[in-house]
Amino acid sequence: MRVIFLGTAGSWPTKERSASAIALDTERELILLDCGEGTQRQFFESSASFMRVRRVFITHFHGDHFLGLPGLIQSMNLNNRTEPLDVYGPPDAEEMVSRALAMGYYTQRFPVSIHPLHPGESLELDGYTVRTAKAVHPVPALSYRVEEGPKRGRFDGALARSLGIHGRDFARLEAGEPVRVGERVVHPEDVMGPARPGRSIVYSGDTAPSDEVRQLARRATLLIHEATAAQDLEEQANDWGHSSARQAAELARSAEVGTLYLTHFSSRYKELEPLEEEARIVFPGSHAARDLLDYQVLQA
Repeated sequence: MRVIFLGTAGSWPTKERSASAIALDTERELILLDCGEGTQRQFFESSASFMRVRRVFITHFHGDHFLGLPGLIQSMNLNNRTEPLDVYGPPDAEEMVSRALAMGYYTQRFPVSIHPLHPGESLELDGYTVRTAKAVHPVPALSYRVEEGPKRGRFDGALARSLGIHGRDFARLEAGEPVRVGERVVHPEDVMGPARPGRSIVYSGDTAPSDEVRQLARRATLLIHEATAAQDLEEQANDWGHSSARQAAELARSAEVGTLYLTHFSSRYKELEPLEEEARIVFPGSHAARDLLDYQVLQA
């Protein structure tokens, strides 16, 4: 599972940062979290292809989070896409996405389905679950949690050897095949530890500090949380439905997440090290995301 930060800017793009967009590669498919202006251009600079995007989850309909969608879909058409695309968003998704896709003249070559979601909804998709929570923002806004299904337990090599397993039979057991040792058949579950929870990624979108988002992020492998401002501008940021780097780190600490990546930085911050340091005082596992950062999400 990989996360590619296609855009980390707040409100409008800058020379250094594109508008909000994050690609999540599950290997089976590519998921897009938000699609700000310029997202399709960022794909060309990344290791991912926009033609692999199967689902798009929009957090809210401020322009910096969805205005890249019409261009992306039109480019998919020009590249002869035939696979369906599913677009998810807050309760106003049907109206907003339909309006966006009606712009300009082009031939729609593949089906696009729009799915309005409400806070607290859960979707069972292909090998993963998506849960939603209400974000604190001036317009209808969602935060998302993408979570894999449970993983097999770890292979216990010492136990396997004690049962007489040697050589190629190790690989056969790890591949899920039973192995005969003398009169006994050893099954994979005999040498596997307990099942482990799958990896989970939580994306806040734009939000002031939120208990709902905190609960959604509980023990997530990775939390991607907005950090529009530094601590000295917290009050103003909160008034506009945003968080500081310090507040994002506080939420990460209290939610007991594995790693925190900050994003959605105001254009006033040319350098991100001060925001990163501010967060690390509270939560040492904090990092400031940069455009085109490609991050491997490891199993705990």
